[in-house]
Amino acid sequence: MPNDSQRKQPFPTPIPVARALRVIGDNFAVWRKLRGLTEEQVADRAGVSRGTVRRLESGTSSVSLENMLRIARALGVLDDITGAVDPYSTDVGRLRSEEILPQRVRTRRS
Repeated sequence: MPNDSQRKQPFPTPIPVARALRVIGDNFAVWRKLRGLTEEQVADRAGVSRGTVRRLESGTSSVSLENMLRIARALGVLDDITGAVDPYSTDVGRLRSEEILPQRVRTRRS
């Protein structure tokens, strides 16, 4: 039986995702500093540990989406994040906004 060091992750983090984690972490750190807040202050406002803030800012993938959004709220950028993923703010979303979206999407068999 392989030990922990011999096991491979079933789905390693793709390079673009790892890069995005670092960029987002850097941006959160800049927002915190622009607001003049310490990691501890952000953690208190977000209801998370200081270590969670530190992991997010360092680009670690172990921070949950909920905790990331809690920290975004504490920094005053939550609306920017939710707006960034709004499908109707894109050309494709606006063009297809009149269509009735299915409840589920199933793969098509050929």
